[in-house]
Amino acid sequence: MQVDFRLNRQLWMFLAVAEEGHFGRAAERLGMTQPPLSEHIKTLEAALGVTLFDRSRRGTKLTAAGVALLPAARKFMDQVADLERTVREVAAGQSGILNVGAITSAMTDIIPQWMCSLREALPHLTVSIHEIDSVEAAPGLISGALDMAFYRLDGAPGDGLDAFPVTFDKLWVAMPADHPDAGAEQVPLSDIADSPLVMSSRKVSPVYFDSIVSACRLHGLSPRILHEVRSISSQLAYVSCGQGLALVPGSMRRLAPENVRVAPLAEDISIVTTAVAWPANRHAPMTDQAVDVLRSLMSEEYQASEHES
Repeated sequence: MQVDFRLNRQLWMFLAVAEEGHFGRAAERLGMTQPPLSEHIKTLEAALGVTLFDRSRRGTKLTAAGVALLPAARKFMDQVADLERTVREVAAGQSGILNVGAITSAMTDIIPQWMCSLREALPHLTVSIHEIDSVEAAPGLISGALDMAFYRLDGAPGDGLDAFPVTFDKLWVAMPADHPDAGAEQVPLSDIADSPLVMSSRKVSPVYFDSIVSACRLHGLSPRILHEVRSISSQLAYVSCGQGLALVPGSMRRLAPENVRVAPLAEDISIVTTAVAWPANRHAPMTDQAVDVLRSLMSEEYQASEHES
């Protein structure tokens, strides 16, 4: 079906005449002269096959057909206005769908706070969260399947991507509650040198895996890896089942089961637990604004922590 876009303009004119009850005042309101306004109304009447106005020296009144058309015309033009507003919001990045990939730990850490701030800043934006492994982030961003990704990254994000670190943490050790070191304030890596470890899989996040292994070796520990699993919560679950110890970010101790003790290491090993990345050269106002909200949130948290210290 071919759409006559002139109909929109003619309906605006019809509404103006109906509301003003006078062609001259309606023309003035529309910023035009009366003759072309009258011609547009005649064209609309001819297209619809009805007379919309009774014209007389005493004024202009709606006919029965005009009265019947008025509410439908108002509803239609309201919908057109809503459509135009939506298009403007999408173009400005204030409305639409943002597809975000995230590792599990980010979904329980930074993302809930970010989502709250995002809802305040961009209330019409819909955010769709997809659980991913770190190795899936870059391909998803480059292909366009993801607009942003929260994942473990240490170093450059790769060609075509912008990124920055979001959260840092210290490496702690998770052990069964009946482990000999469970009551210690700090656990030296040398104490767990002979213990089997449950590690986050290298297939899931090669950089994260390699950084932990390198840190262990730097402090004289060659890890004995018993299991490689997909997530930190899985590491803690394996420890809970007596399947070894696990090196995890200290902030994740809140996820530990009751029979698991998570204690600081004696060694100071810092890690980037989450970074955020997005396509560098893709025009995406929604993504840019979402990144700005995240930066603002991080700045507020940093200022709060500085004040507390």
